[in-house]
Amino acid sequence: MVERELKVRPIRSGTVIDHIQAGQALNVLKILGISGTTDATVSVLMNVSSRKLGKKDIVKVEDRELREDEVNKIALIAPGATINIVRDYAVVEKYAVDLPDVIVGVVRCQNPSCISNTSEPIKPKMLVKGKNPVVLRCFYCDQPLTERIAEYLL
Repeated sequence: MVERELKVRPIRSGTVIDHIQAGQALNVLKILGISGTTDATVSVLMNVSSRKLGKKDIVKVEDRELREDEVNKIALIAPGATINIVRDYAVVEKYAVDLPDVIVGVVRCQNPSCISNTSEPIKPKMLVKGKNPVVLRCFYCDQPLTERIAEYLL
């Protein structure tokens, strides 16, 4: 029996998100608002071999370039990810995600008693204390957030 390797075809234009920590691809799709009812052509590779990470996930989205807020959310759950912008089958831009020092209105505090989780008219504000691994600290109550960050995305 001859072993054949399956390949995912290149995309004409769109975005390839590479070097996602294994198991996080579905969270990336959630951030991008992509569900099973999408019209977009999306390729998802999970737990593929990687020299750099051991195992990684990859998400390809055709005919779409990501907004800055989407890239920032991806950086929260996949701090080592790279974004490749593809046009006419060529990578025209490639960059690593990078978290800003302060994130406003993207992640809610996990402390239910925090003022940002009450009816006060303020947006959640997180200070980035570490980028890989991601360590966030609430600006208002000083509560750290280091695990299950995807669950707290707004």
